[in-house]
Amino acid sequence: MSRHHSLMSDELKFELAKELGVNDIVEAEGWGGVSSRQCGNLVAAAIRYAEKNLHEQQK
Repeated sequence: MSRHHSLMSDELKFELAKELGVNDIVEAEGWGGVSSRQCGNLVAAAIRYAEKNLHEQQK
């Protein structure tokens, strides 16, 4: 697997960025402009999203 292969779609990444209020940083500076703390929050949000979807699929 390539190092730059993404498991999340760009659409989902931007949706989560908007939800956490960092989409303006991403648009202005790219993902490299997002702080480590904010990236951690994005990962946590992605995990919650995945767990929610998994739970809904199991119903």
